[in-house]
Amino acid sequence: MDWASIAGIILGVAGVLIGQGMEGGKLSSLLQPAAFAIVVVGTLGAVLLQTRPKTFSRGMQMLRWVIAPPADSRASLARDIAAWNNSAKRDGHLSLERYMLASKDKFNAKGLRLIVDGINPDKLRQLLDTEITAFETAERQAVRIWESAAGYSPTIGILGAVLGLIQVMENLADPSRLGPGIAIAFVSTIYGVGLANLFFYPIANKLKNIVTQQVHQQEIAAAVFYDIATGDHSRVIDERIATLLREH
Repeated sequence: MDWASIAGIILGVAGVLIGQGMEGGKLSSLLQPAAFAIVVVGTLGAVLLQTRPKTFSRGMQMLRWVIAPPADSRASLARDIAAWNNSAKRDGHLSLERYMLASKDKFNAKGLRLIVDGINPDKLRQLLDTEITAFETAERQAVRIWESAAGYSPTIGILGAVLGLIQVMENLADPSRLGPGIAIAFVSTIYGVGLANLFFYPIANKLKNIVTQQVHQQEIAAAVFYDIATGDHSRVIDERIATLLREH
């Protein structure tokens, strides 16, 4: 559980609500279903329009990482790397097959399989680099739906404000209907700007950091597979393990 994210969400919302109360405003005045529908549904529609369904679905699945990020696998990967290297040095490349079959990580299993199959080290590295690029591209495209939402929601909030003002202008003769129209106009803007800066942008940045960490670990693993395939000195692999464990 990422308690910093939970605290950030609570503080962000609380700051707005407390500020509203200190200004003498009613908290209930911020609850405008019409404004919420305009901003949220409109933003959702705009994001769906520009995104493939598979990418959108992946981006929504990644949302859980904000509260429950993937487990830190650096120590586990470091142990695996040491075991792969020792086994390859002691018993040859074919001994890595048992690690390949036991691995739950598709990327690591592929790297081990390429070594066991005797693929040329340069070709092995090329294949793994291509795999990393494809993974990074797909993950960053999924994260981009949150950046897009952050870009669209303020503008759609302004659209909601204009719709509210249109309602006001149409009902100038009926003062009882002016209040709801004005509320929708201003609250739509608050929703649009607030969602963008308190939720969508922070979510996108957090997910980008997680993807960056995952890609970097894959890059280290790919370098290790190349080192094992070429029979490089164990000291080189030890240095890669040290680099992996220094990541934050």
